[in-house]
Amino acid sequence: MKKNVLVVGLLLWCSLAVQASYIFIPMNPQQKDHLKAYGIAYRALATYGLKIDWLLNYQDGSFGIPYTAAIEKECLLRNVSYEVMPDAKYSAILSEIAQPEANMDAVKLDKPPKIAVYTPSNKPSHPNLPWDDAVTLVLEYAEIPFDKVYDEEVLNSGLVKYDWLHLHHEDFTGQYGRFYASYRNQPWYVAQVQYEEQKAKQLGFGKVSQMKLAVAQKIKEYVAGGGFMFAMCSATDSYDIALAAEGIDICASMFDGDGMTADPSSKLNYLQGFAFKDYKLSLNPNEYEFADIDIPTPRIVPKDADYFTLFDFSAKWDPVPSMLTQDHTHIVKGFMGQTTAFRKKYIRDDVLIMGENKSADEARYIHGEFGEGFWTFYGGHDPEDYQHMVGDPETKLELHPNSPGYRLILNNVLFPAARKKPRKT
Repeated sequence: MKKNVLVVGLLLWCSLAVQASYIFIPMNPQQKDHLKAYGIAYRALATYGLKIDWLLNYQDGSFGIPYTAAIEKECLLRNVSYEVMPDAKYSAILSEIAQPEANMDAVKLDKPPKIAVYTPSNKPSHPNLPWDDAVTLVLEYAEIPFDKVYDEEVLNSGLVKYDWLHLHHEDFTGQYGRFYASYRNQPWYVAQVQYEEQKAKQLGFGKVSQMKLAVAQKIKEYVAGGGFMFAMCSATDSYDIALAAEGIDICASMFDGDGMTADPSSKLNYLQGFAFKDYKLSLNPNEYEFADIDIPTPRIVPKDADYFTLFDFSAKWDPVPSMLTQDHTHIVKGFMGQTTAFRKKYIRDDVLIMGENKSADEARYIHGEFGEGFWTFYGGHDPEDYQHMVGDPETKLELHPNSPGYRLILNNVLFPAARKKPRKT
């Protein structure tokens, strides 16, 4: 009798599998591992050649993937919640999403983006810097492949083969992260200065600041040509400042051997950057800030009240910011970095604010278009380490598989796979 029941059950399961058309991956709070789910979506594109649906605002940005046994096995192995869904049920979801009054949309993902991370960590001669990179951590956790590129590759037009570029704890102004006051005698800092100066000389530049400006300009060309650039922490404001400071010296003598231009803030060309306007540079080389764009430490927001709110966009009319803000909560806990948040008064009018702490008048998550491409700036260093200090151990993402802050990073990673519609005005 038991044997007959098992046979019937197996036949029923096989029948359902044959009839099933989709694997539905919910991204609401019931999802067991939000971060691994993005990796499943990526592998559906890259490994199995499937075209998938990103269901914006439906159960917090769920995925619909044509059924294959391999994808189901991937979900099981990685503890990702899913439902095997017959075609009729999935079609009903698409019909619900298509209703004009529903703030939802189904965006087709049809190609795996090629991903590059700007980092020197794959260079044996480069010093091991005492901090980690949230994007690298989450790409590795989600099992999404990426290449590492640095100054040589960027300057030699190596970005053209990539759809998505990440910048993290970088200093494009040539001031070595403004670590001079606290860390100038540390072996890693001394080694970093030596490495960057030697590399600038090898590449034909007189100063590190000139090399980094050339890199920033190449990245700008990459975005203009249709690339997507995502930056966090100090790579946000230092990138814009480097572009705006072309032709003037904003580095004190301990950084480049000579003095800075008199009153450099008055000579900045803000239009050369992507995001900011009217800010003033920090002229004190011992200050751990590049300019007054960033909300400095100590902040007026206490840790237990440090949250930012994601804006709610129209999925049908504004699919780009809708994709970038998909999450299972609209309230995300804050986290600090060298660049933590952006003073709203210094954000240009054509920039879209996607996440803010309204009471503190600060933006945390901003986005814009340049030429044929896109860029996103995300303040802070690590969404699950409130105040990551130099030398602290890296975050273990297996302890944070449902992190809303890390989900925002992975929205950006998956974004270039979408058939994007023009932003409505």
